[in-house]
Amino acid sequence: MPKCTINGKEIEVKEGTTIIEAMYSNDQKIAHYCWHPGLSVAGVCRLCMCEIEGNPRLQIACNTVITEGMKVNNTSEKVRDAAKWGLDFHLINHPLDCPICDQAGECGLQDQYMEFGKYDPEMAERKQKKHKVVDLGPTVVLDSERCILCSRCVRFTDEVTKTSELGIFNRGDKSEIGTHDGKPLDNKYSLNTVDICPVGALTSKDFRFRQRVWYLKDQETVCNGCSTGCNVKAYFNKEGFYRVKPQHNAEVNGYWMCDEGRDVYKYVNREARWLKAQKRTSAGWEEMLPGAAAKDASSVVKANASGTALVLTGQYSSEEYESVLKTFTQELGTKKVFHWVNNSSSFDSFDGLLLRGDRNPNTKGLLTAMEKFGLPASKWADLEAGLANGSITTVVVAGPENQVWFPEMKQVIQTLSKAKNLIWMQTGKNAELESLSGNVWLIPMKSYVEKDGTFVNYKGLAQKFKKVTTVVSEALNLSEAAQLLAGQNLMIKPETSVLVETARPADRVMQEHRKKNEFVMKRGTL
Repeated sequence: MPKCTINGKEIEVKEGTTIIEAMYSNDQKIAHYCWHPGLSVAGVCRLCMCEIEGNPRLQIACNTVITEGMKVNNTSEKVRDAAKWGLDFHLINHPLDCPICDQAGECGLQDQYMEFGKYDPEMAERKQKKHKVVDLGPTVVLDSERCILCSRCVRFTDEVTKTSELGIFNRGDKSEIGTHDGKPLDNKYSLNTVDICPVGALTSKDFRFRQRVWYLKDQETVCNGCSTGCNVKAYFNKEGFYRVKPQHNAEVNGYWMCDEGRDVYKYVNREARWLKAQKRTSAGWEEMLPGAAAKDASSVVKANASGTALVLTGQYSSEEYESVLKTFTQELGTKKVFHWVNNSSSFDSFDGLLLRGDRNPNTKGLLTAMEKFGLPASKWADLEAGLANGSITTVVVAGPENQVWFPEMKQVIQTLSKAKNLIWMQTGKNAELESLSGNVWLIPMKSYVEKDGTFVNYKGLAQKFKKVTTVVSEALNLSEAAQLLAGQNLMIKPETSVLVETARPADRVMQEHRKKNEFVMKRGTL
């Protein structure tokens, strides 16, 4: 492993490491736009200049491999002057629209200028006018005037998705990013181009103008959209969740995530959720606290333990599966446990990059827990037969959190509603369930952002995730619900939700005035 010295610090690196990679892995700052660790080297921004001892000219750090004994610095006056000139050229045609730019607060251009710029501009030329609000496809909007032609987005569609929708057209200062004729930016990973855009040129239609980033908190978690288990950051404030972005994990998702996984935040916000439990009576629906509803249903479960079936989806944590299976098999004595396999026609499919047909985060964890408790792989036909012949009278369902990937939801509800007693637990609203008659309990559950746990992905990698915040204060986790259904007494203290309801426009206006800069609060004084 070659040794080198960077800004006076001696380090050892792997063979083939470039200067910029060595600097990043050793917390050394360097100006750059076009380089991205997940893409090929383009060397077009010319900002990552560095001085190498013995070399009369400055070199770019992204395309220079470290050799034994190399001495590098990017702090000399010569390098600083080169970086300032580079920034000046990048800003020749860049509009001064930071106050209205959606990228403000997380813009590479702002960050680079504050770190390496702060110069008096010497360019007097008129700015080149380019296309604005260009619809590139179903998810992304382009503002060509802001584009600095780093080519990251072009390389992403060429190298990662291999769909090649994007290119650089025209020449000189009239060059623009765009899509090829008749080929919109419409692949399942298109929003990664927004993530890697270092300026506000590419913006997400979903997130565009909805929040200023400094009003958002962020926390790492694991995507529950499929069995890949991408590492992500969820962004939220008191008004709810607003977006999900990928977090680098070389073992799982690298630097990327699919567009469909970015929608998972929508299913945890209050407007999509059951806020209270409901019990169906002869007079209609009776609203209850979730804990009280589970306790109320326990008499039915205990009285019909031999005829009780448990239906589980792959949407819960390994810890919850352990607890619910222990409760039902050992305390209630039932072995009638069924795995609801959703999206069955494409369950084992894979798109070759990240997205898997198993749209559950923890199918592996569920199957492992069932095997641990000696439960056979029960066939769905056995459940239907038990309902038909009366051997199954009570069905307890741990339903899906992400209902969009359960296309057979309506059909399953109709099948399970044949039970004398139906206890359905899940996070989100469902009109089919709310239209049922008979003995029905609907119990709201915590979403994946409201609890700690473990998801085991398709290849058996167990990934811990932490609670992000509370959305529905009285919702239960699956362990709590199972214990209550078994008749146990639990002291469950409702958590205080940080999210607020905004029923009237006037309330929203007041909240806008009360907003805090979450990034300042998180990082300390500036």
